[in-house]
Amino acid sequence: MSKLKIVLAAVIFMFPIIHYGQHTDQINSNRPGETMSAFAVGKSVIQVETGIYGIQENHRLLGYDAKGFGLDLTLRYGALLERLEFIADLQYQNEDFTTPYSNTKKSDLKQTVLGAKYLIYDPFKNHENKINIYSWKANHSFNWHQLIPAVSVFAGANFTMKDNPYYFSPDASISPKAMLITQNHLGDGTWVFVTNIIADYIGTDYPSYGYVLTLTKGFNDKWSGFVENQGFKSDFYSDAILRGGAAYLLNNDMQIDASISTNFKDTPTVLYGGIGFSWRYDARYKEVRMSIDSGDNSKSKSQKKVEKKNKKRKDQIQSTQ
Repeated sequence: MSKLKIVLAAVIFMFPIIHYGQHTDQINSNRPGETMSAFAVGKSVIQVETGIYGIQENHRLLGYDAKGFGLDLTLRYGALLERLEFIADLQYQNEDFTTPYSNTKKSDLKQTVLGAKYLIYDPFKNHENKINIYSWKANHSFNWHQLIPAVSVFAGANFTMKDNPYYFSPDASISPKAMLITQNHLGDGTWVFVTNIIADYIGTDYPSYGYVLTLTKGFNDKWSGFVENQGFKSDFYSDAILRGGAAYLLNNDMQIDASISTNFKDTPTVLYGGIGFSWRYDARYKEVRMSIDSGDNSKSKSQKKVEKKNKKRKDQIQSTQ
């Protein structure tokens, strides 16, 4: 997650007559959190989000320790439609697994997910953030519209090879994964709240159901921070994880990040720490503009009359200051 997700809202509020597509002026990365944002990267845009992490586990009852590292790689590509994004999400992990009587090494692709995300509702579309030049209170009162989230759905599949030590079965398998995603831009636009409701390994002997809640705060044009709570439950493994971190914008198309994660139990205790990098290629992107007024780009006479009256009144107010 990143403060960069705020940019979409800012752009729309700055230009209330024009609605822009999913593409933003600055990179919109899901890192370093685990939530998937509701908005797509934009048609023809390619985005790479990758990182390396260290892991340490200790199981109080089974008496094992595990230490190792992992690599994350997410490829995002906007294609066909402005609201549609294709995603490849891979995670490789290598660790030493130690018990009082043995020491083994585990290494494989812990996760391989291919799928697509589609934005089904955009609360910013056709919404005009009107300014009341007569009332300071009206302009600074709570904006109830921000409670309406953007809503997306994700559908994909897990691909697991035979004899994968991180999988609950020695057999290779393909199993569906589905997700409901919501995203709110809160307060002055520097707060973003994202939720993911997840159904994973659907149709297997051990389906998993979970959630991720992420709150991101943009501190300035470069820095942002986040806190996150993730929970999942299945008959194979259940846990609740607390995560936090920060991201720094190198330029409009590059971001670096760092995060740390821990859980709330000792069967096992889990500690992760990682750093990452996100990069976007958008040279082929063509800006999408749609008039908020359906069908006709010209303003009606009544609209022009009201705007002329408001401008005249505003000039009178400014002349008295």
